[in-house]
Amino acid sequence: MTKLLGSQLPRKLFSRSVVSLATSWMVLQSVFVASPSLAKNDSQLPCQKDDKQLCYNQFLEKIEQGTIDKVIIDTRKNTATVTLPNQKTKQVHLWEQQGQLIRQLRDNNIPVDVGTSNNSARQFGIIANVVLIVVLVAGLALIIRRSAKNSGQTMNFSKSRARYHVEAKTGISFDDVAGIDEAKEELQEVVSFLKETERFTAVGAKVPKGMLMVGSPGTGKTLLAKAVAGEAGVPFYSLSGSEFVEMFVGVGASRVRDLFKKAKENAPCLVFIDEIDAVGRKRGAGIGGGNDEREQTLNQLLTELDGFEENTGIIVIAATNRPDVLDPALMRPGRFDRQVRVDLPSYNGRLQILQVHAKDKKLAPEVSLEAVARKTPGLAGADLANLLNEAAILTVRRLKPMITPLDIDDALDRITIGLTLNPLLDSKKKRLIAYHETGHALLMTLLEHSDPLNKVTIIPRSGGVGGFAQQSFDEDMVDSGLYSRAWLIDRITITLGGRAAEMEIFGDAEVTAGAQNDLKVVSNLAREMVTHYGMSDLGPLALESEDHNSEDVFLGGGDMKNRNGYSEEVATKIDEQVRAIAFSCYERARKIIRENRDLMDHIVDILLYEETIEGEDFRKIVSQYTQLPEKQIAMSGKK
Repeated sequence: MTKLLGSQLPRKLFSRSVVSLATSWMVLQSVFVASPSLAKNDSQLPCQKDDKQLCYNQFLEKIEQGTIDKVIIDTRKNTATVTLPNQKTKQVHLWEQQGQLIRQLRDNNIPVDVGTSNNSARQFGIIANVVLIVVLVAGLALIIRRSAKNSGQTMNFSKSRARYHVEAKTGISFDDVAGIDEAKEELQEVVSFLKETERFTAVGAKVPKGMLMVGSPGTGKTLLAKAVAGEAGVPFYSLSGSEFVEMFVGVGASRVRDLFKKAKENAPCLVFIDEIDAVGRKRGAGIGGGNDEREQTLNQLLTELDGFEENTGIIVIAATNRPDVLDPALMRPGRFDRQVRVDLPSYNGRLQILQVHAKDKKLAPEVSLEAVARKTPGLAGADLANLLNEAAILTVRRLKPMITPLDIDDALDRITIGLTLNPLLDSKKKRLIAYHETGHALLMTLLEHSDPLNKVTIIPRSGGVGGFAQQSFDEDMVDSGLYSRAWLIDRITITLGGRAAEMEIFGDAEVTAGAQNDLKVVSNLAREMVTHYGMSDLGPLALESEDHNSEDVFLGGGDMKNRNGYSEEVATKIDEQVRAIAFSCYERARKIIRENRDLMDHIVDILLYEETIEGEDFRKIVSQYTQLPEKQIAMSGKK
C-alpha cells in the first residue's frame, strides 16, 4: 500500500502542475495576444501632430482641396496611408465605417486601394494553442504509461528475481576451473546426482538438497556453481541473498516460494544463492529483536529445503565468506547437508590458474609461470587473474609488445603494496629510509630461522609507504599455521630491525614515526605468543579466547563484553611478558646491526644508487662481508 501511495503521489503532483501550466498559459495569452475586438479603436485616440501622422479632419480637408495623390486603406487596422504631392506618406486613424470615405475619395478622383494586412498576433495565438494542446496530451500519455508500468511492477513485486540460465548460457565446465581440485571432487558427486538421479534413488539413497561452499573472496565459488550446472547440463538459477530481503514484511518469503516453484517446473535443476549470510544469519541476533522480514524469509527457505514437500531433482548450492554467522537450523543435515571448503590455492593450484589466465596473454619467452606461482602465496584465483591483467596494462603503457618478468613483478607490487611513485631525491629522508629498510633486510638474511629476503627497495608507494623489504615466506608453514617459537622470535626481531637501525645510526633524537606499523605487528605477535600459544613464562595456557562469535552476531562477530577469564593480576603479568619479548628482540636487533655497521653502510650506498636490490644480490653482498657461505645465507630459515 505504501508503494502504491508513493507511486500515485508524483502523478498527482504532475497533474496539478499540468493544470497550473495550462491556466498560466491562458492568462499570458489573453495579455499578450489580445483579440482585436477587445482593443480600443485607435480613431478615438486624441490626434498628435507629427511628421508621420495626419489628423482625420486634416485628412478630410486635403481631400476637398485635392492635395492627395493616393490613399491605401487597411481595413483590419482601420488606418489609411496617405501619399502627398511631395511623395511624403502619413498615417491616418479612421472610423469604423469607411464606405462614405471611399465614395468621397472617388468623387474627388483620388486613387484608393482597400486591403487587409496580415494578423501575426492571431497566427501566434493559434500556434500557442496548438503547442499547449500537444503538451497536455503528452503529459496525459506519460501519466497513463507510468500508471500501467507501476501496476505491472506491483503485480510482480513478490516474484523471484533469480536469473535463469540454460546450459548454453553458462558455457562453463570443470576444465575452466583450476587450482581447487578438492572442491571440484566434492562437486563432481553433485553432477552425478543431477545426471543420474534414478541410480541413487534405486538403492534408497536420498539426493542431498543443499551444499554450502565456504571460502575467502575470489576463490571461485560462483565459478564452481556455474561449472556444476554446465557439466550436468541442467537449468541454472542464480541470485544473491540480498535480493530476497525487502523493507516490506512477507515479500522475501513470497520470492522464496516463487523461486522454488519455478525450480520444480524445470527440475532437475540447480539453484545458486550467493552471499547467503545476507538472509541466513542467526535469528534473534540484534538489539531489541531481529529483522522480521529477514527472519520470515529464512523460515520460508528452511521450509522449502526440508519442509512438508519433497523437492526432487532440485539441488541448492549456497556460497558465503562467513559460515560462523549462519543460523544452526540452516546447517543441519537435511538442508545444507555438506560443506565444501574452497581454500586458497596451493603452489600447483596457482600454477594451473596462471596457465588458464595466460592463454590470451602475450608472454615473453623468459616469463616463468612457475616463478610467479612461487612468489604469490596467499593470492586467490581472482587475485592471480588481476595480476596478469595489471601486467598486461603496464606492458601497453610502456609500449612493449609482450609481457616481461619485470612487468609481472611491478604488477605484483602494485596489487599487494601500492602504486609506484616517483623516486625520492638524494636527501636525508632518502638515506634514513634506506637504513630503515636495510635493517629489516639484513636481519632477514642473517637470522637463522627467518624466511629469505625476496627484495628490498626504497622506491615509495602510494599509501605512505616509503620503501619495503619483502620476504619469501614458507608456504607450507603459513598454510598450516605451525609457527615455531624460534620463527616467531626472529619474526619480531626482523620487524623491529628498522627502528633498531634508526637508533644505532642516527641516535635517539632522530628516531622517526616510520616504524608505527611495525610496532603494531610486534605487539600483536608478542601478545599471541603469551595468550594464545603459551610461549612465555606464564606457561602453556590459552588466556584469551578466539571465539568472539557466540553472541552479538549483529556486530559482525564483535564483542561488547570482556570475556577474558583471568584476573587483573594475570593481566599485569601478560603485559609484562609482552614487553619482555619485545624489548629482548629489540636489543637483539640493535646488537646485530651494531656488529655489522660497515656492512650496513656499504649496502645503503648501493641501495641509494640502485634503489632496488634483489634477494640473491643482497645475499651475495652479505656473504662477502660476513665470510659466511652464500648457500648457508640463502637457505636461512628454510627446512
